[in-house]
Amino acid sequence: AWPAAALPAGLNRHAFRDVNQFARDTSWLRGVREWFAKDGVVLLAIALVVAWWIARRRRSPHQVAVAVWGALGALVALAIAQPISSAVDERRPFVAIPKALLLIRHSSDPGFPSDHATAAGAVACAVFLVSWQLGAITTLVALLIAFSRVYVGVHYPQDGLGGLALGAAVVARGYFVIVPLLARIAEWLSTTWLRPLISAPT
Repeated sequence: AWPAAALPAGLNRHAFRDVNQFARDTSWLRGVREWFAKDGVVLLAIALVVAWWIARRRRSPHQVAVAVWGALGALVALAIAQPISSAVDERRPFVAIPKALLLIRHSSDPGFPSDHATAAGAVACAVFLVSWQLGAITTLVALLIAFSRVYVGVHYPQDGLGGLALGAAVVARGYFVIVPLLARIAEWLSTTWLRPLISAPT
């Protein structure tokens, strides 16, 4: 494991304590934040489906490929996050700070980077590449998910920021490496009976 001194522990803990105190002071907000922390990924899935629908309506195999890569890229980013998490071996805030407010039950496995934030960053980046308007909304959702994971006490702020950055970086990189291949596959599928999945009927 990396030594604790390798991480900006002081600033990170201070920021966490500020958010944790905010959670203590806003009991009326906890239900919404808990939902975003646990189930906000549902909105990400919906955003990907809408992005695919937009690409399909535009009859753009390339943009359909981007939407598909958003889902695949999120899985790739999560796979990359696992060895990073093991290497950093960061203790969860509710373990390192015994008096921290914990609003949801969670295992005490290493917390950096946040899996939820990693997936959120990947999806937000892909959706933005299809539609900047929908991408802006999805980015807001991604930020809410990352913040909510800190709010409920299961992550430090850097876990969310690191996850968002990792997910977005993987999808952005794949846009130039993987999407061209997926686009060719989509173009081929548009000549088969699966054409309705790639291009809306005229």
